[in-house]
Parts: sequence; C-alpha cells; structure tokens
Amino acid sequence: VNISILIVAVVIFLLVIHHNFLSLSDFLRRELSDPSPLGLQPIDFIPAAPQRLTDDRNDKEISVVIAASGERLGGAVAAMNSIYCQTRANVVFHIVTLNDTVDHLRMWLRSTPLRNMRYRILDFDPRVLEGKVQVDPQKADSFKPLTFARFYLPSLVPHAEKVIYLDDDVIVQDDIVDLYNTPLKPGHAAAFSDDCDSTSSKVAVRGAGNQYNYIGFLDYKKETIRKLAMKANTCSFNPGVFVANLTEWKLQNITQQLEKWMALNVAEELYSKTLAGSITTPPLLIVFYKKHSSIDPMWNVRHLGSSAGKRYSPQFVKAAKLLHWNGHFKPWGRTASYAEVWERWYVPDPTGKFNLIRRHSEAYEAK
Repeated sequence: VNISILIVAVVIFLLVIHHNFLSLSDFLRRELSDPSPLGLQPIDFIPAAPQRLTDDRNDKEISVVIAASGERLGGAVAAMNSIYCQTRANVVFHIVTLNDTVDHLRMWLRSTPLRNMRYRILDFDPRVLEGKVQVDPQKADSFKPLTFARFYLPSLVPHAEKVIYLDDDVIVQDDIVDLYNTPLKPGHAAAFSDDCDSTSSKVAVRGAGNQYNYIGFLDYKKETIRKLAMKANTCSFNPGVFVANLTEWKLQNITQQLEKWMALNVAEELYSKTLAGSITTPPLLIVFYKKHSSIDPMWNVRHLGSSAGKRYSPQFVKAAKLLHWNGHFKPWGRTASYAEVWERWYVPDPTGKFNLIRRHSEAYEAK
C-alpha cells in the first residue's frame, strides 16, 4: 500500500512539473513572438566595430535614427556612409525599415565596408498607424508608413537622452558631432531648421511651393485649427533633419500629442490640400508651435530635389554641412542637381536590386 501511494505521489508530482513547464514554454513563446505595443522589433545589432577601427575614435556615442524603405535603400546607405566616414564619434545607427526589406538591408551592410559601422535594425509595423492616417484607396501605393517613424523616437532609442533624426535623401559633409551638439533651450524637445530663416529659403527655388509658413500645411478654414490661435504666417520648419531631447520628449508626451492630431485629421481633415501636401509635417508643426529650438541652417540645405536644375552655386554646395534632396528629383535618379556629390558616398548594392530601381527612377524622371 505504501509503495502504491508513493508511486501515485511521484506521478502527480511529475504531472505538475510537466504542466508548469508547458505553461512557461507557452509564456516565453508569446513573449518572443508578440509585437511590442508600437510594433518596433529590434532585429539586428552590431555592438562594436573591431578595435583597430575604433582606436582613432573618441568615446562620444551618438544615436542617429534613419528610415530605410526598400525602394530608397540606397539613399539610406549613402547617408550613413557619409556620416561614418567623417566623424570620430562612435555613431550608432538605428535603421527603421519594414519586414520585407530586412534581409536585403542586412546583406548590403554585411557585404560591404559598411560592416564596420555600429547599427541596429528595427522592423516597423504599419499597424501602429491604424486609425491615425487616412489612406486614399486610389493612392494606397503612395502611402509611406516609415515617414512616421520619427514620431516614435523614444521607442526606437529607449535608452538615449538625445538623438538625431535624418531623412534618407541627405548627405552629410561635416562631422555629425556638431549637429548633435546643437543647444536646445530649456523645455524644448527638438531643434529644427526654420524655413523662413534657413539658408535654403534665401535662394529662389522653383517647384518648392509655398512651404515656408503654417498656412501651407494647415487648413485655417477649420475651426479646430483656428482655435489653436497659431498665426498663419508663422514660419514653418523642415522635419527631415532634427535633433531631439528624448527626456523632454517623454516628459511632454510628444508622441501621444502627435498621435492625437493624426487621429483628429482623420476625423476632420485639418491639413491643407492645396499647397504643401504633406501628412507628416502638420502634426509636428502643431505640437512644436513656438516650442522648438533651431539648428544651424547649413545643417539642412534643402530643396536640391525640387528640380533637375542647379539652384545653388558649387561653392555654396561645397560649404554646406548637410545636403537634402527633398522633392521629386532624388540623387539616385541621376537627374537631380549635384547627384555626383551623392555618388561619392553611394555603396553599390551587392544584390543588384537597387540598380534596377535606379534605372526605373531615371526612366520615370525622363518622361
């Protein structure tokens, strides 16, 4: 009888252990597979470059966030290369992309000299934007979810106090440390280049449109906008290059504020439809109205992509610390102004996929 009781006890004990083990395994599986609340999944990270390559670099670590969509991957690669080759700081690139681009990006970075960079790849889940962005079914292909990655900086770089955000159509011509060291006033969560005061706006740029003030981005006929009491002629800013204080960003709930105005636009259509046509800039203009610092305008010399002609002198372009090809004509299409500057920093795609995209872009621009 005692032996039977002992056997039953052992069997029950083993069943309990087995049940708990299955429960733990299921929990861990869910933890590893479930997306984060913001759909931002770290995929790849190179912790440090080889020691022989870091001997000449100082200990200053700088976080740079850049979005890398599949059809513009070459732009992000060239931008990162231009930064890495001209700084002695330990730059860490946080590359935000979509799931179908990850393998291509990883191969590009590992199969070229870019493998010596420090980087982290993040998969952005577009479902984060559900209910916050209204997509026209007839223009669904033109919707670019990665343009909203800049709204979620604290989630992208959770442990950094300060970051630089860059669009993928830029080339840096000076040490990125200078941009990183941009002073931000107390209470300011970001520093942008103001359009009215920027060096770019002092040069006539055809095709840029009326993008130098708030009325170019917001519909002042809407009561919700009028109630904000923001002057329509207030100088706008360009959000393609900026420095963010993430401590202030989190204290002021900037991401939540941006999402609020995105959702309101879906309900009330608050953005201007006649001038700028941007759906990323308006919520930033509202949230940062008279509450942002300024970066040196030479760190965002833009509108190089507004037309195929050269709007700046070679001397001015050479002196610029950052060149920005915002606009229709991208430098990888070769018809943009000063595309040869971009070519110096471009690292060929080992898979050849981007070469096909470039040829398609050139044919489209030639029409």
